[in-house]
Amino acid sequence: MTAAPQPPDGLLPDVWFTRDLPVLRAIARLVDEPKHGGAPYLLGSVVPGSGLPKAEVIAAAKALATAGYIEPLTNHAGDIVRITAISAEARRITGLWPTPQGEWERLLEQLAARAANAPTDVERQRWRAFADAAAAVGEHDGALLMSALIGGYVPRAR
Repeated sequence: MTAAPQPPDGLLPDVWFTRDLPVLRAIARLVDEPKHGGAPYLLGSVVPGSGLPKAEVIAAAKALATAGYIEPLTNHAGDIVRITAISAEARRITGLWPTPQGEWERLLEQLAARAANAPTDVERQRWRAFADAAAAVGEHDGALLMSALIGGYVPRAR
C-alpha cells in the first residue's frame, strides 16, 4: 500500500474516507445483522467486510473508539478484540438511521415525483405549489424541520 500524498498545508493525510469510514461501515453491517443476535463481534471479522488489511482495521478501530463511534472490548494489553455496539452518530453516518439533510432531500424528491405523476391538472398544480414552497424554505430550515420530525418533536399549535 502506498502512502497518501502529504497535503501542502502540512496537515496529516485524511484517513476518514480511506480507512475509518470503510471500517465503520463494515462494523455497522455486522452490528445491524440479526443473525448473531447482537453478540460482540471479533475485530477480525471486520477485516473482510472492510476490504482493508488487518493493521489498517486495528488503527481505524482505535480511532473510532477514541471518537466514541464504537464500543470496544479490550484484552489485558489494551488491544481491541471485540466490538460490542456503535453510537447513534455512527448509525447516521453509515446510513442505518436517517439524517435531517437526507430526509429533506427525500421529501423534495417525493414532492417532485408526486407533481410529475399527479392524475389531474389540479392535483399537479397543488403538488408543484407544495414542492415550490418546500424549495423556498431552503435546505437549512428544511433540515431543521426534518430533525424535529426524526427526533419525534413537532411543535403543536396552541
